[in-house]
Amino acid sequence: MVLYTSPFPNSFLSVLHSFSWGLIFPCYWLADRLVASFVPTTYEKRQRADDPCYFHALCIIITTPIYLALLVASLPFALIGFLLWSPLQSARRPYIYSRLEDKNHANGATLLTEWKAAGNGKSFCFGSANVCLLPDSLARFNNVFNTQARAKEIGRRIRNGASRPQIKIYIDSPTNTSISAASFSSLVSPQGGDNTNRTVNAGIKRTTSMEYKGDNSGSNNSEDSREDKGGAGESNEGEENTCIVRINGEDNGHMSDTETDNINGQAHASGPAEPSLEGDAEISKTPNHKQKEGDSGSLDSYSASRESLVKVRVGDGTVDQSTVNNKLLYKASIMKKTSVRKKKHTDETFDHEISAFFPANLDFLCLQEVFDKRAAEKLKEQLHHYFEYIVYDVGVYSCHGCCSFKFVNSGLLFASRYPVMDAAYHCYPNGRGTDSLASKGALFLKVQVGSTPQDQRIVGYISCTHLQAIAGDTTVRCEQLDMLQDWLSEFRKSTSSSSTANPEELVAFDVICGDLNFDNCSSEDKLEQQHSLFTHYKDPCRLGPGEDKPWAIGTLLDPEGLYDDEVCTPDNLQKVLESEEGRKGYLVYPTSKNHSSSQKGRKASLKGNGRRIDYMLYTEEGLYLEWKVEVEEFSFITQLAGLTDHLPVAMRLMVSTGEDDP
Repeated sequence: MVLYTSPFPNSFLSVLHSFSWGLIFPCYWLADRLVASFVPTTYEKRQRADDPCYFHALCIIITTPIYLALLVASLPFALIGFLLWSPLQSARRPYIYSRLEDKNHANGATLLTEWKAAGNGKSFCFGSANVCLLPDSLARFNNVFNTQARAKEIGRRIRNGASRPQIKIYIDSPTNTSISAASFSSLVSPQGGDNTNRTVNAGIKRTTSMEYKGDNSGSNNSEDSREDKGGAGESNEGEENTCIVRINGEDNGHMSDTETDNINGQAHASGPAEPSLEGDAEISKTPNHKQKEGDSGSLDSYSASRESLVKVRVGDGTVDQSTVNNKLLYKASIMKKTSVRKKKHTDETFDHEISAFFPANLDFLCLQEVFDKRAAEKLKEQLHHYFEYIVYDVGVYSCHGCCSFKFVNSGLLFASRYPVMDAAYHCYPNGRGTDSLASKGALFLKVQVGSTPQDQRIVGYISCTHLQAIAGDTTVRCEQLDMLQDWLSEFRKSTSSSSTANPEELVAFDVICGDLNFDNCSSEDKLEQQHSLFTHYKDPCRLGPGEDKPWAIGTLLDPEGLYDDEVCTPDNLQKVLESEEGRKGYLVYPTSKNHSSSQKGRKASLKGNGRRIDYMLYTEEGLYLEWKVEVEEFSFITQLAGLTDHLPVAMRLMVSTGEDDP
């Protein structure tokens, strides 16, 4: 299948489309600004209350007549542009595929090594988020604003979080021998290519989720450094850039003062600390940051994350491996509960957490509500610093392909570190109300993640979707779930080049991500909860219809509280969501006749931990029979605090081949 790298089949149609949109855009922009000036967010209301010299009413009185006059003047040009634009949509392709040619620009893509299906297996990390990138006037009804700036900031935060190296902290104790529930968000940053002879400097830097810029730049992106790391990449295919720290201890991993002093002396004896990219190294607990005026969770925030990063600088020289492990043990132990803590639910087979970061080594990202075209371009530009392959501007416009007129696209965006082999999009024809104005649908993708020594391709399937949003449209969503399953089955059949007797491809995973707009606890969503989709695909957060696992939390935030000091930064939001009372104040809960609709401060006993409407599903059906797929980690992410009214979710799958490491 040919992937579409431009929206139209020839340059003439592209130029004609650009010309028609140029006639429409002034009218569109003026209307957007006019409506936006009358829909303030709670953040702007507080600014006005704090600033007595802020004359918003006067600004509206002055600007409204100007906007109206210009809007009327632009209408004739917009009408001509619309008459050209609308018929052109019949020739428009359903998506744009963007591949980064200059790989030095992509920090994350250089970390990949081709999987050869050797060893025990390989893990793949998936992320999904509803980012609410609508035109500014419409976004304000969800209490978010400045769509263009938010798009750039969202992309920056995602790539900064995902491009970090990964550390796993294992705790060996009589009570718990599992991976720390928080470990896969705590990091060590290795430098240099020699994996056998390394020293660890004493400098430790606590970095927030937004301060970390990543160490995958400069010389680390060069061909030489990749060659240096080639040997290690083959022996550790499933754990790119991973440092494992094992903590043995009968006293729960704590060290005596004497041991601490000895390790301090060893660390200082290794030489002066290498200057950090972020500033002077330190060991301290930064107080909670009060958001500065106009900050809105910017990269200049100085709040210290509970999932703080541990930056370890590596220099030249030799050192005994036990010394390195002891130093890492000391560095982990001083982080207290933030870096090493036990699972609350020890019966769970995988790790789960509320994290202030996107997971390290994120492989695939599915986004919803990327409706604004200019915002999509800004977001794509930022994501290309980490993801090499992106599919965006997905959907149809005008009357092409669907029953009703579509003013905006589907809002779906897909980013990958692995090459996309095939892609297909389908529009749901049964949208109702305001949802019928958008070409909501499903995007299906086939990616190649490796190859076997016998030259068989190793592939995976990923589906990204966004269902009907209007409450009460249960039958519409069930019909869309039916269509999703049928379309996915057709896509797999049409793109498969294998037969059972002679498989040319080995399927490693099949994952569905997206905003399904129903939860697993509301009584109004019973039909969706019992849909056949959940018999074929597994939900890691679900016990059964109407019941989530105790650790699962809602992903829909109360829009009225987005800019409260308690939740306006990733770190603060993480702390709030870790407590039951905090969740009651800032998450949207399933509707009930027994309590009021007010979110803040309610004490009523509510079912579940909030409305979880953002899903990540996986299946074991249709995969290579000799392989096994298991969830390794699941996280609810707060790194986009203040930028959207949804919590992103992430899942790491381990594909086990059943073979022993060589």
